[in-house]
Amino acid sequence: MSDGLPQVSGQNLVRLLERLGYEVVRQKGSHVRLTKLTSSGQHHLSVPAHRVIAKGTLNDLLSVVSVRIGVPKEDLIAELR
Repeated sequence: MSDGLPQVSGQNLVRLLERLGYEVVRQKGSHVRLTKLTSSGQHHLSVPAHRVIAKGTLNDLLSVVSVRIGVPKEDLIAELR
């Protein structure tokens, strides 16, 4: 499932999401909230601002983003490497 995923910090994932058109709307505690207007409406996402995001969490976040913006998950993973 999450094999082959790179170790990524929350900050690096937020940077990738910003390049994909997401905007940081707030940070509360150790979570950064981002939003993006997609063809199916507003998409809100919370990213843990941890030094290393757990592989399962990263896999889930990338899967959701992939579906919502129509970019293959493999492409998102390649951008994080």
